Amino acid sequence: MDFRFGEKAEKLRTEIRQFVKQELPSDHIGLFFTEEHFDDHWELSMATAQKLAKKGWLTISWPKEYGGMGASFWEQIVFAEEVGYWGIPGTSMGVSGTSWVGPTLMLFGTEQQKRKYLPPIAAGEDDGVWCTGYSEPDAGSDLASLTTVALREGDQYIINGQKVWTSAAHRSRWCWLACRTNPQAPKKHQGISIIIVDMQSAGVTIRPIPNLVGQHYFNEIFFNNVSVPVENLVGPENEGWKVIMKALSFERGIGIRYGARLWRALEELVVYAKAEGLMDHSHVRQRLAELAVDIRALRLNSYETAWKQSIGKNVIHEPARDKAYLDELMERVGRVGTEILGAYGQIDPSHENRRWTRIRSAIENIFWSAPGLSIAAGTTDTMRNIVARFGLQLPQV
Repeated sequence: MDFRFGEKAEKLRTEIRQFVKQELPSDHIGLFFTEEHFDDHWELSMATAQKLAKKGWLTISWPKEYGGMGASFWEQIVFAEEVGYWGIPGTSMGVSGTSWVGPTLMLFGTEQQKRKYLPPIAAGEDDGVWCTGYSEPDAGSDLASLTTVALREGDQYIINGQKVWTSAAHRSRWCWLACRTNPQAPKKHQGISIIIVDMQSAGVTIRPIPNLVGQHYFNEIFFNNVSVPVENLVGPENEGWKVIMKALSFERGIGIRYGARLWRALEELVVYAKAEGLMDHSHVRQRLAELAVDIRALRLNSYETAWKQSIGKNVIHEPARDKAYLDELMERVGRVGTEILGAYGQIDPSHENRRWTRIRSAIENIFWSAPGLSIAAGTTDTMRNIVARFGLQLPQV
């Protein structure tokens, strides 16, 4: 493959960096899970989303007829890298709007659904914010074991059940809900459908699940006789599994963005180590160098995945490979970073006039976020199983 970006892609990179300089606070650095917890972070996120939308960047990969930019694969890669590196907020419209709800609706949605749901996402509006209702208390990695039921009564579905670990549900207008529309289906992967649920509907209850540092990002959702119009069904009834698999393939392509965010954290860590004289120690230099190699390896693997997609190759195990590698790398960056920062890593990042507050916040944020991100979009072991089966062609046991 050719690792060089074209002139058009590099021009976009320059424009994005100018946007960051003009529109974001000078000390801004992206943190995981904070946009949805803090009100002021959320306000910045939505305001930035609308500015990105005006440039066509918010939905950069979407076709122009749906409000996107129709960008090439390599322009999309540049955008993902710059978003990750600079921590540009508001790019996901919840957790899933731009990344997989929109693209999947383009493939499986009705024309009415496309006209209703795609424009608010592309415009960065409040009604374009989504969450994804997949996991349940007894259905995580084995998603096909879900028990939330949607039974048809006339022109409505009546939904009952519970979802858990639903990211950004408390900020979302819509839920991309996986539910069982045929409880008598002979196989668990059958009889499942995707239904769009208005989060303001009667019978929807949201309860926060604070993460390890007390931030509200995850949620439980309870559905108690929630009535949803039949036209909110995405794709054929009882054939939602293929819709889910396609949506997950969009979700798992996060190696480029998150890898760039880790590279930014590493750069900040190197500045700290140099200023504090830690580079005099060979073991510190060695550990930082190892992280640099690992992050670059993730970047190249992610490039390969994107390149295969750009030439029309069918990628199956590659996004899972990149995601599994990212999971382990996140943990290593957080662990090595906190060890290098030492006691300074325990200082409250909200304390004013602390020289290294930014890097301390970034590293601690990565350290505490790594466990949750290793589960999101499929656990690390689930990703390894996909690589083993489809990449290495190993038999199922």
